[in-house]
Amino acid sequence: MTRPDVDGLDALDTPFALVDADRLDRNAARLRDHLGSLGVPLRLHVKTAKSVEVARRVHGDGPITVSTLAEAEHFADAGYRDVLYAVGIAPHKLPRVAALLRRGVTLTVLLDTLVQAEAVAEFARTEGLRVPALIEIDCDGHRGGVAPTDPALVPIGRALGANLAGVLTHAGESYFAYTPDALHKAAQHERDVAVEAATALRDAGLTCDVVSVGSTPTAHAATDLAGVTEVRAGNYVFFDLVMAGIGVCSADDLALSVVVTVIGHQRDRNRILTDGGWMATSRDRGTQAQAVDQGYGLVADLHGDLVPGLLMTGASQEHGVLGTRNGEPVPDLPIGTRLRVLPNHACATAAQHDRYEVVSATAPRRTWSRLRGW
Repeated sequence: MTRPDVDGLDALDTPFALVDADRLDRNAARLRDHLGSLGVPLRLHVKTAKSVEVARRVHGDGPITVSTLAEAEHFADAGYRDVLYAVGIAPHKLPRVAALLRRGVTLTVLLDTLVQAEAVAEFARTEGLRVPALIEIDCDGHRGGVAPTDPALVPIGRALGANLAGVLTHAGESYFAYTPDALHKAAQHERDVAVEAATALRDAGLTCDVVSVGSTPTAHAATDLAGVTEVRAGNYVFFDLVMAGIGVCSADDLALSVVVTVIGHQRDRNRILTDGGWMATSRDRGTQAQAVDQGYGLVADLHGDLVPGLLMTGASQEHGVLGTRNGEPVPDLPIGTRLRVLPNHACATAAQHDRYEVVSATAPRRTWSRLRGW
C-alpha cells in the first residue's frame, strides 16, 4: 500500500484530526461499487464527517442524510438540495424545516408517533407547504420506530396525508453482529421489515414512495435489496475499530486518526504519555464488548503503520496514556515523537475537532472544514 505524504505534519500543533484521502477514496469506491451491483442508490449520511469537502469527494452533490438541522442548513448553503433529517422531529423545529423548504431544499423529516404526524400535518396546512415525512420502522429494537405490524402504523400514515413520503429503518443492532452470516441476516431482516411496512401502508391505500434502509454494516452485507429505494450509510467513509471488530473492514482501511505527541514516560508503570486525551479522541470504548478490546484506540506512526502491541489504554481530559495489551515493554519513543491514534468510533472522535488535515500519496496536504453544533 502506498503511504501518504506526511511532509509538514511536524509543523502543526497537536492534537489534530488527520484524514488519509487515499483510504477515504478506497472506502467510498468499495460501497459505491457494491450498491451499484445491487441497483440501489446511496444516500450518504454526513453525520460522521460533517464536512462538505468529504461529501463532495465521495458523493458529489447527491442526496444526503443529516443528524442535525445545523447540518441540513450548512449543506443547503453549499448547494445540497435533497436532504433527509433522520432524527425524530420535535414540533418546535418545524419552522427551521419550513425555512429550508422555502429555499428549494427537499427536506424530509422522520417521525414514529401520531402526535408528531398530527403536528407535521397541521404545520404544513398552516404554512401552505408539503413537509415530506418518513415513518420510522423498528427492525431490531435498537432505538425508535414502530413495528411493521403495529396498529399505529396506518393511522400515522393517514394523519400525515399528502406529507407521507414513505418509511425508514436502521439496523442499529448490526453493530453487534460478529460474523458474516450474522451481518447478512441483519441486512436481510432490515430489508424485509422495511418492505413489510411499506406494503402495509400501500394495502391501506396510502402512498409509500420511499423505502429507506441503512447502516454501514448492513450496507456492505446486503445481497438482496428488492423493494428498497435507497441505502443510507456514513461511517464507512472513515471506518473505525468497531467496524473492524465486526469484520466490515480492517485497521488498514481506517481513514481517520488523531495525531498526538509523546510528552512523557512512566517507565516504572510501563506507560507513555501523550498530549491527546479524551478531548481529542473521545471517551468512546465501543470495542470493549468485542472479542478484542482496543482500549481508546490503536496507535500508529505518522505514516499510518501500526506500532506493534501499542494502544491507548487510558485518557484524562488532555492526557493520553499508551501501554501494551499484555504487559510487554512499551517501545522507546522519545519525547516529541508524533503518533496517530486510530479511533473506536469515528463519529465520536471526529466530533472533537473543527477541521481535518488531509494527506495523500498523490496530492499536497490540505485542510478541510468540519461543522459542529445543532
